[in-house]
Amino acid sequence: MKDSKILSSYQDLHPTLGALPLSDMPQVTRELVFDTCKVGVVLRAVLFVQAVVAVAALFGAPSAWGWLTQMAVLTGAALPATLAWLLSACAVKKPISRLSMPMQWAVGIGLGMLAGLYGCGLLSWMGLVEPAPWLASAAAGALLSAVLVAALVWRAKARMPAGTTAQLAELQARIRPHFLFNTLNTAIALVREEPAKAESLLEDLSELFRHALADTQESVPLWQELELAEHYLAIEQVRFGDRLKVEWSVDEAASRAKLPPLILQPLVENAVKHGVEPSPGGAMVRISTKRRGGVVIIKVTNTVPAGSGRRGHGLALDNVRQRLTLLHDVQGRFQSALVKDVFQVRLEIPV
Repeated sequence: MKDSKILSSYQDLHPTLGALPLSDMPQVTRELVFDTCKVGVVLRAVLFVQAVVAVAALFGAPSAWGWLTQMAVLTGAALPATLAWLLSACAVKKPISRLSMPMQWAVGIGLGMLAGLYGCGLLSWMGLVEPAPWLASAAAGALLSAVLVAALVWRAKARMPAGTTAQLAELQARIRPHFLFNTLNTAIALVREEPAKAESLLEDLSELFRHALADTQESVPLWQELELAEHYLAIEQVRFGDRLKVEWSVDEAASRAKLPPLILQPLVENAVKHGVEPSPGGAMVRISTKRRGGVVIIKVTNTVPAGSGRRGHGLALDNVRQRLTLLHDVQGRFQSALVKDVFQVRLEIPV
């Protein structure tokens, strides 16, 4: 029955209606506080260590040539050691995630010490240092790894729900009050003449708010975001009628790519707000997804009224860009452009 679906959605929004006993509640699991299996992390770590090496080489360098020579020698130890630390921390990522936070720190710093000894061993083997500074190398490796772990912990916390609550709240608030009022008024007008359409409209609204008010998650699959956008457009289709033209081009191979929750619906809403609303003749909204190798490309395109100078504040676009960066770092890309009365937002995310 349709009523049972609406009741189920209501219960999803109010989980206390069906609260579980404490004995049945899921146990809290530990999480990885630092992750080196990211391209952006590797790039930043290498650049940071190289900067430290460049400064360290200044000590005792009699000339610019001496500084370059000293830096080349130190790089011969620091670069392999840094890569060894990153790869080893990535390789034991799953076992580390099961440890407590202090133990994860200890493992990260311990791997840094071993990496420092590895770099020193390389220089000693090549005969570039005599005697080999084993203790100093281990201490340097521990110190640099501690700094890198601290930076990665900070980044991980920024990606957690506690760090993105305000941003997610802003996106959830973009399901604007007047949109809710317009939808309810449309449903009321349809109740007597077209009750089936009114019921379908309210189901779409229920599904939309169920996702908007759900508990915060770090990421959701692309297919779920597409379903949410479909519910939103179904509501707006009733409101605008033939003025809203929608075109879908969905690649099933891209459906499992991960996105921050509620990231696609604001882009679609933006297309309706700036493309359909101000245009007496309506507008075309296109949503497409395409997988190319290890990358998924998502496009949201809308036509705008010819010669329209109306521009938004860009808050929704900035928010989407920031949240995409939090989840995918440098592997996620966001672009937007207005060309010849066609506005397009393009997202690139790793599979």
